[in-house]
Amino acid sequence: MPPSVVRHFTTEERSLHLPAVGELVAVTLDCPDPAHLADFYKEALGLEVLYSDESAAYVGNSSGNGMRLGFQTVDNYQKPEWPTRSAPQQVHLDIEVTDLDRAQTRLTELGAAPAPTQPAPDNWRVILDPAGHPFCITLSS
Repeated sequence: MPPSVVRHFTTEERSLHLPAVGELVAVTLDCPDPAHLADFYKEALGLEVLYSDESAAYVGNSSGNGMRLGFQTVDNYQKPEWPTRSAPQQVHLDIEVTDLDRAQTRLTELGAAPAPTQPAPDNWRVILDPAGHPFCITLSS
């Protein structure tokens, strides 16, 4: 869960790889209440709800470009357990912030909770969204 290093390839390096099949545009998380989780991420990330019904919801940029997050209802949803993973975390997001304390406070106000275990709280923090998915807030470079 530590912050990852992003490596950007040069045009020459990209030409050595096979062409991409497509572009990743959304990641969808299982949850008990898609509308509620969409509202949380809308506020947390400054996105808009693009679609919502009883079984699914999506948030993203109003312009339609960039990554979207989706949320879908799963019967008998089991909340992830972190760090024990007795119930798998299912997905993990990393979100860059400029101030860990302020971000954690705001996320808590929105319904998230800090995970009880914090391996490196000066560099990154594990937060549990309202459905229990762990994600990290990390300091921006």
